[in-house]
Amino acid sequence: MNLTMSEQRKKIHPHKFTMWIALGSIIMMFAGLTSAYIVKRNQGNWQEFRIPMEFYYSTAVILVSSLTIQMALRAFKDREMVKYRRLITITALLGVVFMVMQWFGFGQLYQTGIRLDGNVSGSFLFVITGLHMVHVLGGVVALIVMFFKAFRRQKRTYSSVGIEVASTYWHFVDILWIYLFVFFLWIQ
Repeated sequence: MNLTMSEQRKKIHPHKFTMWIALGSIIMMFAGLTSAYIVKRNQGNWQEFRIPMEFYYSTAVILVSSLTIQMALRAFKDREMVKYRRLITITALLGVVFMVMQWFGFGQLYQTGIRLDGNVSGSFLFVITGLHMVHVLGGVVALIVMFFKAFRRQKRTYSSVGIEVASTYWHFVDILWIYLFVFFLWIQ
């Protein structure tokens, strides 16, 4: 069956479709975890804790990284490859900074007695934020792959699908962190 060019453009790219299915699954997982957090919190043996300042700083970092990846996407589409390389590098570095700040935040929580093997409140916090960090790590790996592709000397193709998928995913983990951060502040 032959499809005209306009009919082909209306179809979603398989990588984008797969990513949207994955994002839906991730949303359901975090919705379930945050719902369980609320239920367990109301059972009475909940240990109160303060959100570490590192989580505030990491929130600012991930917000800036969303801006840099959006600018990288625009630069790629405009074929400004030097600018694209710089911005994809900055975004990957900001992702790493986010994870390091989160790690220090976990250390701060641990020092105040909030532990994975302690009260259920700490376990929930560590599991939920830890799972988010795993998803950020996946995004950082994707950004590192994009980084190496941007600097390789082989013939380049200017398909923007890869950076579009990476950008959408990165915005997603950003929005997910904002949701989790506000959730912990509000529900705490």
